[in-house]
Amino acid sequence: MAGSCDRWGEHAARAVSMGFNWIYINPVNAPGFSGSLYSTKEYEQLNTAFVPPTAASQSLDVLKPALQHMVELGLHPMIDLVINHTAIDSPLIHRHPAWFQRDADGQVINPCAVDPNDPTKKTVWGDLAIVDNEESSDREGLWRYWTELVLHYLALGFQGFRCDAAYQVPAKLWQRLIQEARNVNPNAVFWAENLGCTVEQTRALRAAGFQYFCNSSKWWNFQDDWCLAQHREFEDMPSISFPETHDTDRLAQETHGLEKIQRQRYAFATTFSAGIMMPIGYEFGFQKRLHVVETQPSDWESGTMELQKFIHAVNDIKMNTPLLQGEGTLNRLFVNHPSLLVLARESEHAPGQRGWIVLNRDWDHSAQLLIHELQLDGKITWRDLTKADQHHPESHDGGFLEIQPAGVLFLSKTS
Repeated sequence: MAGSCDRWGEHAARAVSMGFNWIYINPVNAPGFSGSLYSTKEYEQLNTAFVPPTAASQSLDVLKPALQHMVELGLHPMIDLVINHTAIDSPLIHRHPAWFQRDADGQVINPCAVDPNDPTKKTVWGDLAIVDNEESSDREGLWRYWTELVLHYLALGFQGFRCDAAYQVPAKLWQRLIQEARNVNPNAVFWAENLGCTVEQTRALRAAGFQYFCNSSKWWNFQDDWCLAQHREFEDMPSISFPETHDTDRLAQETHGLEKIQRQRYAFATTFSAGIMMPIGYEFGFQKRLHVVETQPSDWESGTMELQKFIHAVNDIKMNTPLLQGEGTLNRLFVNHPSLLVLARESEHAPGQRGWIVLNRDWDHSAQLLIHELQLDGKITWRDLTKADQHHPESHDGGFLEIQPAGVLFLSKTS
């Protein structure tokens, strides 16, 4: 969607203006026949979609000026690291046959997924080949190849890695890559993409050395227990929330363009975990789903919303409120109003303090929170995060608060 890398600067500048400090870029390598960004054919070549018209080569070095510009703007560039599979037409399959999983007939195995609700439904990705990172007879050669790739990315100017399907790669390999990267850049960040895996698989990633993981709050209805149970299980593993990703439908499309839900989901995500991520276009309420093969710059939409000031305000609140930093501990409080979700939040960044996240599940009606239900004495300071670009902190001394439809408030005790 952002086009050739010489055009990325304008989008990077917008990210900075909204208060982001990292910019995450999907795979940039030359893809295989399917054209999917996640079907890498040539790791040392740049996808032609990102090569500027004036570039003299397809080398990854073409990215250096764009990445340097991002750093000068104050952003840390992060690349999507895909090492669990390659394109089925990658030359590596013939150059290094021992690097890939093969069936009894010696054919390369394609990755697949089975619907847990209907085992007869099986999706096979015929454009991909599974890499045998675990049991390859040339495991050292394979792991050295991935190490050199990570070091090459660092030399280009990337400072972090979003590790695709991290649970499908041995933890020992991640440990090696993370250590090698930090020998070069001690501040290199590794983010494990663990969506769709089991609880056991996520637990197994604990020892790998990742700084961040994904959480599934995007799919939470703000009522069932599973999301908070997951947060408690992994609260020692800082995670990143998001209102949508490049793998999901656009939230604005799902809600038929309801800006208040666009605001609610973003505001809540900032309170739920250590980090917040959103894909390009969320700030404008884009509705066309991103596609790893088909999306082009021509798919840029006119947009139905203008949320840049709102996003900047929410990000600024998170960055400057210790209680909203880090993964934190979340405990649910049950209050009398059926539409309200109330979470007490504590954080290692604010020892001895507590804040309250109050969310109205009702999209159409306001709800009243009785302050005494929070079991605290004295005044509180509160702010409506969904109107962070319009509403400033206020103090309140007992009584009740009115939470607007789809509103998200953050409350803390006045010191």
